[in-house]
Amino acid sequence: MLKKAAFILVILSFILAGCAASRSSAPMEAPNVATEREGVKSLSGGLPSAEDSAYAADQSATTVDRLVIKNATLSIVVDDPLKSKDNITFMAEAMGGYVVSADVYQQTLNNGAKVPQVAMTIRVPAEKLDEALATIKNETTQPILSENETSQDVTADYTDLNSRLVNLQAAEAQLQKIMDSAVKTEDVLAVYSQLVSVREQIEVIKGQMQYYERSAALSSISIQLTANAAMQPITIAGWQPKGVANEALQSLIHALQSLASFGIRAGILYIPVLLVIFVPLGLIAWGIYALIKKARRPKVALTSSPE
Repeated sequence: MLKKAAFILVILSFILAGCAASRSSAPMEAPNVATEREGVKSLSGGLPSAEDSAYAADQSATTVDRLVIKNATLSIVVDDPLKSKDNITFMAEAMGGYVVSADVYQQTLNNGAKVPQVAMTIRVPAEKLDEALATIKNETTQPILSENETSQDVTADYTDLNSRLVNLQAAEAQLQKIMDSAVKTEDVLAVYSQLVSVREQIEVIKGQMQYYERSAALSSISIQLTANAAMQPITIAGWQPKGVANEALQSLIHALQSLASFGIRAGILYIPVLLVIFVPLGLIAWGIYALIKKARRPKVALTSSPE
């Protein structure tokens, strides 16, 4: 009996030890499984869910103010384009803007005169666009040649970019956490590749948003300054007597200049060349003519008188 009892006790001790081992091993495996599942969820769900994205879009839409890009083009006639260019430059800088570009070139008029022309682009604060246009128009007393203003509402595009930026920044934070906890080299490289791609997209979106912000804050004005060389002569039924007189006088001056130039060339170049060529030819021709004339002269016969 004692032997049987001892044998049963040994068997029970083995069974209890096995159960204890199984219980102790189960909690050790559970954290590993949970960790692996969490890692898979992080890698496959790097970007926020659709609900999170919609929430981010709603939050962005409520915080983004309306962005409107306003631009204008203006073409005017001024007495001195260079002076007007300096005045417009001073105005833009005084308003807190700047000159984007300023091109000066020469234009040849019908009478041959050359006058400067200016094509420039400036940026001024959007709230001062009307004031800037009025100041530029004060540079001339002539009618405006052309004027155009445009507006573009980019609020929806800016809101969309802002939502994408929020989502990408959240993905960047999650990828950074995964990378910090990664141990294997291949895992680090895989997460790093995704992290670089996300950061590139973030920089592109930030650049587009900055472009919209600056374009909405500073309006662009393209200006064409044309010289008023003739000072608006009197026009009678479409006929400009002053302009016709100027053209006739200019044509007379050109004709006299052409005659004078021809006389100078003839005296210095043409006459000496003609003398060098035709004087020897003339002498040769004169000699040949003299010989022919002498040969054709009749000979007088000499006869003797009778004794």
